[in-house]
Amino acid sequence: MNQERTPETTTSDYTVVMSVVSIRFSDEPLHGRLKDQARRRRTSVSSMAERLIDEGLRTEAHPSVVFRDGPAGRRPVLIGGPEVADVIGAIVGGDVPVDQRRQRASEVMNIPLTLVDAALAYYAEFTDEVDAWLADRAEAAEQAEAAWRRRQDLLAR
Repeated sequence: MNQERTPETTTSDYTVVMSVVSIRFSDEPLHGRLKDQARRRRTSVSSMAERLIDEGLRTEAHPSVVFRDGPAGRRPVLIGGPEVADVIGAIVGGDVPVDQRRQRASEVMNIPLTLVDAALAYYAEFTDEVDAWLADRAEAAEQAEAAWRRRQDLLAR
């Protein structure tokens, strides 16, 4: 990476500010794989590179966390375990005493305490993101339950 500049582009409604970084690939096959992956994902090379760099930095900081595609999009998951949001959803809130939540989540989810702690460490750094996923899940569950109840009401006629 050599240059870094922040251009401003003004449209009629807003100003866009983004960092621009030029990357030189010493390995041409690597550049080819990046382009191929971007094409398969139907995205730009820049967007693909940004996503992979972000995920790589997150995994570097949280070695027990990797990223996986799923029905709700790409999410952080524990290696050999559930999504980070699943673990956090089991720990935050609820009626289990705070000092027992880590151990209880480990037992209920059948994962080692080290993975529970890895999820907590990731959550500590990306709290808003994980909270948004949990809120989306809660909303989807409420909508699914409301639809089920409407169907049950129809059956009861």
